[in-house]
Amino acid sequence: MACTLTKGRKLACKDAVGGIKAIYLAEYGTLGTATIASTGYVTAFSLTNYTLYQFDVKSASGLEQTINSSDDNGTTFYEQVLTLVLTKLDPETQVQLQLIIANRPHVFVQDNNGNYMAVGMTRGTTTTGTISSGVALGDLNGYSLTITGQEPLMAQFVTANLITGKVSATQITPA
Repeated sequence: MACTLTKGRKLACKDAVGGIKAIYLAEYGTLGTATIASTGYVTAFSLTNYTLYQFDVKSASGLEQTINSSDDNGTTFYEQVLTLVLTKLDPETQVQLQLIIANRPHVFVQDNNGNYMAVGMTRGTTTTGTISSGVALGDLNGYSLTITGQEPLMAQFVTANLITGKVSATQITPA
């Protein structure tokens, strides 16, 4: 891999917003190898028979990536940390969370700007978190999850067609 710089970057317009809208989970190992175009987008996966399961989120959910680089070892990897808050405890969500925790799903994040990014694209993810009933009336009654991936590349942008055509219509509606 060449380490030669090829471009600079201008100051961006102030038209972006923070936060994420939804995540989409694919069972580990169902994507195959990604094709990354010169534009920086993942445009294809070698396996095409994957299904995505959509989880809608609001505030208090986001994606942070930490660059881990060692001059001594000559290595770099990216830790991708996705924090999610799913409000309202319910048995169906609990069943699905047990499956997610046991699996190492690939996760696609849709941000509030309409971008899709892949977390755990090659190595999968690990899910941890807490389940809370709350104490006071205004406390969270729900799930606080942390989904972590450690990858050789930062979370890659993914073309929308790899997401929209693969989403299962099945979603839980907490009662």
